[in-house]
Amino acid sequence: MNRATLSLPAPAKLNLFLHITGRRADGYHLLQTLFQFLDHGDTLHFTPREDGQIRLLTELPGVAAEDNLILRAARRLQQVSGTRLGADIVLDKRLPMGGGIGGGSSDAATTLVGLDHLWQTDLGEDRLAALGLELGADVPVFVRGRAAWAEGVGEQLTPVEVDEPWYLVVVPPCHVSTAEIFSDERLTRDTTPITLAAFREHGGRNDCLPVVTARYPEIRNTLILLNKFCEAKMTGTGSCLFGAFPNEREADKVRARLPATLQAFVAKGCNTSPLHALLNKAT
Repeated sequence: MNRATLSLPAPAKLNLFLHITGRRADGYHLLQTLFQFLDHGDTLHFTPREDGQIRLLTELPGVAAEDNLILRAARRLQQVSGTRLGADIVLDKRLPMGGGIGGGSSDAATTLVGLDHLWQTDLGEDRLAALGLELGADVPVFVRGRAAWAEGVGEQLTPVEVDEPWYLVVVPPCHVSTAEIFSDERLTRDTTPITLAAFREHGGRNDCLPVVTARYPEIRNTLILLNKFCEAKMTGTGSCLFGAFPNEREADKVRARLPATLQAFVAKGCNTSPLHALLNKAT
């Protein structure tokens, strides 16, 4: 068989707002959010194997093999599709862990989409998204690859077209545990649902922000700093903060004024995932 390596992006995402509207009996939180992609992220390299082995050749410190979403995604796709093929996988990691920009979920989605393409299993978007949901609530939006209004636990997706500004994303020096934030008794869980039209007119907030800034002074202090230059927001449960700018130059100007010790990057907002843009261009 052809042993050519397939290299694909696993882009970051932003939650442009995040409202917690309730809590199900099983403990999962009901939410509303708007996902948009960035042209910045990890890269995965897939090389097919004929012996059925799936090997991740990049070690992720602190992540056990049984918890690694890349391996779980690859093995689940292999199991469901019945393919006898395997893969060697190399990860170029750029996105911070615990940053709220979807690093692990995006890696899992790129693994599902990439190996479905490489192995020619042709499961289709709906089945791949369903497999992704087994791995995490944020995985389906990366599988589908379109900016989306999300409800339910994040799996009820409606594609949307929104402005595609340039973003400055700042990474405070801490990792946030999503489980800790969602289990915090101070978290507001009764925000009244809104419509997309209402969001477009009035915007929205991040219900997790008060809890996160109370627990993590590094995020609170970074938020205060970034608010001096733009309207700063937090994505997901954090830790990453972001601001929107009309062009790359304006975003870069603010990045240059931040302390050199503070990790940050500038990226373009994308309504189509860079993963899907690349695959669509190739077909």
